[in-house]
Amino acid sequence: MAEFERKCPLFGREPSILSQPSRFEAIMSTRRFLQLDVFTDRPGAGNPLAVVVEADGLDDEAMQAFAHWTNLSETIFLFPPDIEQANYRVRIFTPRSELPFAGHPSIGAAWAVLETGLTTAPEGRLIQQCDAGLLPVWIEEREGIRVIHVRSPSARRREVVGPDWLSADALFGARRGSLPPALWDNGPNWWLVELADEQSVRGLSPDLAAIASLPGTMQSPGGKLAVFARCHEATDYQLVVRAFAPAQGIPEDPVTGSANACIAAMLHRAGRLPGTGNRYIAHQGREIGRDGKVEITVDADGEVWIGGQVQTVIRGEMDWP
Repeated sequence: MAEFERKCPLFGREPSILSQPSRFEAIMSTRRFLQLDVFTDRPGAGNPLAVVVEADGLDDEAMQAFAHWTNLSETIFLFPPDIEQANYRVRIFTPRSELPFAGHPSIGAAWAVLETGLTTAPEGRLIQQCDAGLLPVWIEEREGIRVIHVRSPSARRREVVGPDWLSADALFGARRGSLPPALWDNGPNWWLVELADEQSVRGLSPDLAAIASLPGTMQSPGGKLAVFARCHEATDYQLVVRAFAPAQGIPEDPVTGSANACIAAMLHRAGRLPGTGNRYIAHQGREIGRDGKVEITVDADGEVWIGGQVQTVIRGEMDWP
């Protein structure tokens, strides 16, 4: 990834990538549609994502209405970029609002533009344009398996005072870890709470009404909580995570890239990254019947990359007024 950034002007990128073909089609009422499963090696185990491939002609109201109708945690709409350095532009909607950035939609967007031929990445690199800015994407091939990595917007701790229950000795009856709770922001914001162990995370019974009332910032609404713990048993993951966003209409998110990126930033600042070589795998979703895995890398500049596999489950068309 250091080599990637040395070659990118915005991050030193060579202009050859910018000249790769982009075949976004003309405005139409019927558009290509995909439903993907993100952060998983098999369909049905990750986080579903709806993708409208050619979104030109859809206004904000139509996109929000369609995202509400799909009733998935996020729906994305793909556009040609309007910044020279980008390969594509994505807009991200929950059932209730638009987000500047989200993890599994960004992983899925990169997969979708390659899968549908909207652009190519012969050197394994793309630049995504979204409301959070320009984000570098790295495509890794592992014996024929494509893994997408996206650099998260830099996460920052926000000095927002939470309710008393957030700092109590136990969270909804679950034992805490040693890190104090804090609000972190990388586009969406997340209250992060470390719990004592994997069992405490797995067994947590959240109070969704209390979570929905959590404060946010002026730039991003609150009502989101992610809990995590290190895993001390021999597993193929080093961190377990659960994420709740009831204020956005998502009681529990299956697998959450933005929350995992915030957690990694928090742990990096505290000098407590799990795994080796600033890399680890986070597991999320078991409590709602999923088996998601998020690959986390913290680069030499302290920036967090999230990565994972994607499965295409549905290919079709959508017709939306």
